[in-house]
Amino acid sequence: MAQKIYIYDTTLRDGSQGEEISFSVEDKIKIAHHLDDFGVDYIEGGWPGSNPKDMEFFERMKGTKLKHAKLAAFGSTCKASSTPATDENVNQLLTAATPVVTIFGKSWDMHVTEALGTTPERNLEIISETVKYLKDNGKEVVYDAEHFFDGYKSNPDYAMSTIKAAEAGGADFIVLCDTNGGSLPHEVEKITKTAEEALRTPVGIHAHNDSELAVANSLAAVRAGAVQIQGTVNGFGERCGNANLCSIIPNLQLKMGFAIFPPARLKGLTELSRFVSEVANLQPKKNLPYVGQSAFAHKGGVHVSAVMKSARTYEHIDPEIVGNSRRVLVSDLSGKSNVLYKAERFGILIAGNNGKASTIVKELKELESQGYVFEDADASLEILMRKDTGEVEIPFALEALHIIIEKNDNAGLAHTEAVIKLRVGDRIEHTASEGNGPVNALDNALRKALLQFYPQLAETKLSDYKVRVVDAGEGTSAKVRVLIETTDGESEWSTVGVSENIIEASWKALVDSIVYKMMKDNDKVRSKGQVEVAK
Repeated sequence: MAQKIYIYDTTLRDGSQGEEISFSVEDKIKIAHHLDDFGVDYIEGGWPGSNPKDMEFFERMKGTKLKHAKLAAFGSTCKASSTPATDENVNQLLTAATPVVTIFGKSWDMHVTEALGTTPERNLEIISETVKYLKDNGKEVVYDAEHFFDGYKSNPDYAMSTIKAAEAGGADFIVLCDTNGGSLPHEVEKITKTAEEALRTPVGIHAHNDSELAVANSLAAVRAGAVQIQGTVNGFGERCGNANLCSIIPNLQLKMGFAIFPPARLKGLTELSRFVSEVANLQPKKNLPYVGQSAFAHKGGVHVSAVMKSARTYEHIDPEIVGNSRRVLVSDLSGKSNVLYKAERFGILIAGNNGKASTIVKELKELESQGYVFEDADASLEILMRKDTGEVEIPFALEALHIIIEKNDNAGLAHTEAVIKLRVGDRIEHTASEGNGPVNALDNALRKALLQFYPQLAETKLSDYKVRVVDAGEGTSAKVRVLIETTDGESEWSTVGVSENIIEASWKALVDSIVYKMMKDNDKVRSKGQVEVAK
């Protein structure tokens, strides 16, 4: 049976030091419970002696019964001029009332003399004394050997003496830190093996990603005998980030044979990744291995053709194992295989009709040459394909549109109004609506004009609006691509429009958004009728 590997999550502490990340106390509590539900072994909640937010977090977590994880408070060894019992920060760790305390100490002799400002001998004393003090107070103690690999390469004997001092104090884990993130996997494996053989205490690894090697270094340390891995969800962290647990966990379990989580729990990995990004108010990175939206996305026609025959041809694992899914993208690199795959997913019957598939491919490539991108606009893609197969028509036509913007030097905000005239069947609807900008006014006017004909549009609203310049070299006359995300409370869909005129591009995306809603509602009605007939 493979050695037990302990997953130690430091998203709430080290991860929160990344740029653009600022967790509230509520955010930290939500993430802690999510991590516990997922099944990590340790959750590092923060540094209670460093800021009021972390102190409040630990106060609110007192008495909370976690299902699986142990909560850890983080801090440092006592100051060189004090003792653990008189050091305020050390005693704040006890006040946090967590079962686990993690402290870091200096391993690099240069840091001892220049940063800490003490002697190498005194540094060894404060390491062992602080660990012993926390152990005497009933804590499980994780000792983080800061800058261990750099310290070892500078002075191996002294670096080793620091972790032996932590062991003498009674540490439960000794974690070797690649704090500057500059070590290479072969160095980490060799040095970790040396430390593991010299200690009785279990060894761990804490890697940073400054050389894009934090995951590789963590796995190398496990090969050398490390049994605790510290990292963060999505690799969040200072500078270039920490070791990404969303890559480490599946690599350990699926590639190296360690039984980290039951299969049902591993399926929650993608959801965990996206949940933490959402709480951090960050757009999830599409290209993250295993959990990213693009991790199992196929674009080239040859690739798609092969994947349709056997997924193993271009996928190293089944995406569902980690809760992700396969995506086939349609672009100017697409072939008929991409179109056939999408048509089957959309429920459009063109299989066996190579002429129709070729026509759609030709049209898609022409549109992409004009600046359209359908990778994130499946709703527009489906509408286009259904138009080509005669399955959908635009149920209204634009007769006239006026956008009025009034602005003077004395007014703070411009006044915007859209006046629209639509033909719906044999009726003309003429209406106007205001908005906080031309696109918002256009959206409001379009919906207002259509609501009496299609009341279900009241359920919909724009959830996101993005504009990208397609050919930046053309300056203000450049084409723009507008991507709109819409929701009706049950589902979300994305549509795209392209034009040299931002209003026209927005109009195209808005029309597709509304047509898609009508189309899907009609599909539901037909499906319900078929079920009732079958009964």
